[in-house]
Amino acid sequence: MSASSGAAGEVGAAGAGGATPERSCREGDPCAGYTLIGSPENDAGADFTALLIDMEGNEVHRWSITGFPPKMLPGGSLIGCTGVFPSSYDCVEMQQVSWDGELEWSFSDWTPLGEGTAARHHHDFEREGNPVGFYAPGQAFVPEGNTLVLAHLRKTVPEIREGVIDDDVIYEVDFNGELTGFEWHAADHFDEFGFDEEAKQDIATRAGAIFEWLHGNTLSVVGPNRWYDSGYDEFHPDNIVYSARNACFVAIISRETGDVVWRIGPDFAGNPEENLGQIAGQHHPHLIPPGLPGAGHMLLFDNGQGSGYGGPNNSNRYSRKYSRVIEFDPVSLELVWQYGAASGPERLRSTILSNAQRLPNGNTLITEGVPGRLLEVTPDKQVVWEYQYQGPSGGSTQWVYRSYRIPPEWLPDGVNEARGGYITWASQFEQ
Repeated sequence: MSASSGAAGEVGAAGAGGATPERSCREGDPCAGYTLIGSPENDAGADFTALLIDMEGNEVHRWSITGFPPKMLPGGSLIGCTGVFPSSYDCVEMQQVSWDGELEWSFSDWTPLGEGTAARHHHDFEREGNPVGFYAPGQAFVPEGNTLVLAHLRKTVPEIREGVIDDDVIYEVDFNGELTGFEWHAADHFDEFGFDEEAKQDIATRAGAIFEWLHGNTLSVVGPNRWYDSGYDEFHPDNIVYSARNACFVAIISRETGDVVWRIGPDFAGNPEENLGQIAGQHHPHLIPPGLPGAGHMLLFDNGQGSGYGGPNNSNRYSRKYSRVIEFDPVSLELVWQYGAASGPERLRSTILSNAQRLPNGNTLITEGVPGRLLEVTPDKQVVWEYQYQGPSGGSTQWVYRSYRIPPEWLPDGVNEARGGYITWASQFEQ
């Protein structure tokens, strides 16, 4: 296990208040904090746990569960999950555990499982108050707030295909473990996803006894943004960003009606999003929250792996031999920033998994999921921090589903002071 702070170690000048670059989050330097690493999916392995490291790659903490992905709350609690639903990779029970491992919240009462029930949560969720689940100035989690959950529901929908499908559903549950009544079922919106006739025929006839037709992999809330303030109703802060990996589209869903009110893909050619370049197998699209550089732009990891329906002989329609992170204006659909190339120093390749997080100093933390590589890059594409995950203890995989950089002040009292001694982000960016 190793980490490198790159050029930051060569900068000796003190920052404001005497803070050195290694301890602060200055422009051009690594953004000093702690990095939360999620094992590949849920707890399918015997030692799949969530891990927190410092800027030198040293383990600071490990929780008894991981998540899909794990997300840390201020104070050190972790939201994750346990158990694997049969014939799937979904979680049986969602849990929130304290820094010390005490159970603070759980939910599993969504769909039957034997004599019990299961949450069937997969790939993403959001706790009320913070639209993206990571640090953004002023975007505070609501204590004991509701949770939006991306899940599966096994059903038959003859209008889509014969047989059984695992349909993506978004539901909401409160802190008492009660469903609030909000539900969104993807199959109800089949005609809003932009499928042409070839794609519809592919979906109807592609092999699979239990067919996971969309493979949603991202759920976030639009959150406060300048577009809605300027009159673009599709960017209402309560609306939901959803990503369908298999179907190769990103959509914004109206919280009020359930309708798709904004979408890119599946096919970029000949459409306004064409100048972005065709995405394929994307992960983690979200609007950058206010208070972070690039606020209002959409950021996503474009894997490049084969996806999209309607290729020859029920094959994937789109693919590319490298991955990239793109940032773009969701109104004009202009490309603002890109990291990733087929070769050279920007080479990225992760066929699945992965994410990107905008940090408060303007850097971007990138998770190249399959090789387990984490890198922090500046706006001018200089790598200033890098870490290679070695996999769970005794395991062979190095996969990282997602990682998040955590502000020092989110750790329990005294832990940052004893371990990293990093300057709080609030003191640097919320004055």
